[in-house]
Amino acid sequence: MLSGLVIVDKPQGWTSHDVVGRMRRLAGTRKVGHAGTLDPMATGVLVVGINKATRLLTYIVGTSKTYTATIRLGESTVTDDAEGEVTATRSAASVTEDAVRAGVSALTGEIEQVPSSVSAIKVNGERAYARVRSGEEVTLAARPVTIHRFEVHGIRRVHAEESDVEALDVDVTVECSSGTYIRALARDLGEALGVGGHLTALRRTQVGPYTLDQAHTLEQLAEELDVLEMSQAARALMPNRELSDEETTEISFGRRIAAGADAGTPGAATPENPAAAFAPDGTLVALLADKGSYAKPVLVFAPDNEKRAPKQPVAEQQAGQ
Repeated sequence: MLSGLVIVDKPQGWTSHDVVGRMRRLAGTRKVGHAGTLDPMATGVLVVGINKATRLLTYIVGTSKTYTATIRLGESTVTDDAEGEVTATRSAASVTEDAVRAGVSALTGEIEQVPSSVSAIKVNGERAYARVRSGEEVTLAARPVTIHRFEVHGIRRVHAEESDVEALDVDVTVECSSGTYIRALARDLGEALGVGGHLTALRRTQVGPYTLDQAHTLEQLAEELDVLEMSQAARALMPNRELSDEETTEISFGRRIAAGADAGTPGAATPENPAAAFAPDGTLVALLADKGSYAKPVLVFAPDNEKRAPKQPVAEQQAGQ
């Protein structure tokens, strides 16, 4: 059974769900999921899991992500990106480069961010964007996110034809925690500068350890399905632990073994951040968490004996931000 990760370079105009549907046909299996949703306007890295590798997606969703983007200052839209209707225009002629850089600096580090009202966040069981489309005014609660890097590469004065105002296009790179909305950063930068703002381009270049250099277009994948094998995927994603033959046998049957070298330290493996355990031949056997002097399996991938460890449920498919 084909199992592993596929690093897709998502095309513009496709939803993440569209990509999953296409990958199901290419891989010949229904068991496909993705880690970290990209809006239709966005392009770039979308990590897709096939068969057994869908169990790794839970741990990929929470990793940091990197984007390149263009922010237009001077126009606000209902969606905070170029796909939404323009709701307000203000000339950005008086906005200086120093002011832009100061605004970017203020949005770097640990911040409280209000997600876009047309996000997929559920409000009383219904997606926020569905409520907005039905005419309801939606205001979501702020949530903590971390902007590790918010770097300005270029600032260009442009004439926004639709709104007939002088605008600024700002090219940036953003490295951020899971759950960050880049279009909300564009909105907030524009509001802080008093002219409004929205996102006109977005490309994700990295999700955790997986980069755009590893990604393939859907056209390329249709010609040759390039799958990152389970062991390779887990080695890049998590701390590694090499098992002996005896430990491999014990873990493959869901039994505990001695804790890892980092047990009792901040680097100890946990159910949320486990270690990937490998047999002497390099095969991924399980994900392990340390508890006291023992390591217990969170998930077991042993050949012909694949199973979940007792009382450690992990979602097989997970969509992120």
